[in-house]
Amino acid sequence: MQKVRQSDYVFPGLKPKKPLSNMAFLKLLERMDRADLTAHGFRSTFRDWAAERTGYPREVAEMALAHAVSDKVEAACRRGDLFHKRRRMMDDWARFCATVPAKNATVTPIRKAAD
Repeated sequence: MQKVRQSDYVFPGLKPKKPLSNMAFLKLLERMDRADLTAHGFRSTFRDWAAERTGYPREVAEMALAHAVSDKVEAACRRGDLFHKRRRMMDDWARFCATVPAKNATVTPIRKAAD
């Protein structure tokens, strides 16, 4: 990635030093004819996986999702970014996403709702 790196963002936008817009993923889903799916649904899937399938603390998952800390005292006291823990968690998430289900596994396909 160092050879092709253009900015500090993993997904850089078209404008220099700006991230990919929040509409980019929605437009991708639209081009794939998957307007029935949402970006939030993918974020929710990650959050459910972190809570149900891992031992990572809640704070690590919430920080990975860039959720704001609602408790003002906790927010004022939090100084770190949990980078190394988030990195390990995202490596685990990548492995989970790349796992091919067993042939006898029950897999529920993501599909459009029936009319």
